[in-house]
Amino acid sequence: MAYPDLEQIAVQLQSANSRDRMLALASLREVSSVEAVPLIKKVLNDTSIQVRSMAVFALGIKQTEECYPILVKLLETDPDYGIRADAAGALGYLEDGRALEILVRTFYEDTHWLVRFSAAVSLGNLKDPRARDVLLQALDSPEVVLQQAAIAALGEIKAIDAVDDILRFAQSSDWLIRQRLAQALGNLPTPKSISALKFLAKDSNHQVAEAASIALQGLQEA
Repeated sequence: MAYPDLEQIAVQLQSANSRDRMLALASLREVSSVEAVPLIKKVLNDTSIQVRSMAVFALGIKQTEECYPILVKLLETDPDYGIRADAAGALGYLEDGRALEILVRTFYEDTHWLVRFSAAVSLGNLKDPRARDVLLQALDSPEVVLQQAAIAALGEIKAIDAVDDILRFAQSSDWLIRQRLAQALGNLPTPKSISALKFLAKDSNHQVAEAASIALQGLQEA
């Protein structure tokens, strides 16, 4: 594959056609982070929300020292909830422990469920056990997607003492919750986890049963 021409990408990012700008951002996958970030920054305030969203996501993948403060500012101040959600998600990709506090605050204070969902997912990506309390509170959220994110994240941070808290979802009517539970239990080696996984391995939903079987096999091999 030919190495992307940075000058050509820079020109394409100024195209009047938003599709051209998105293609230019996509081509930065083959460019080093140091070279890509200055180009990504050029479209962070693009007129197209799709281009902005793609640029914010790119900052989580193409990591330099600049990315963290830019993403934090977007998360704290951008008026568009979609961009705030993208920024929260990108902070999780950075896996920077400094993001814990801002993500916790976002979960408590942001008014849109999608931003709070992204914050919960990213708290799992950070794999920081200090996120336990906020994730336990998220289990009581009225939004099912937040419950899904919290269950998965509690598994990611290996919160073994939260097994009892998430087992109450074993018979949830939402199959995605049961699938997330099975996957989370695979990271939480306790006798109760094994017992619950044996139960979920017989689930009527194939994807739940498969997730439980894989998680059970992983625990038994460990």
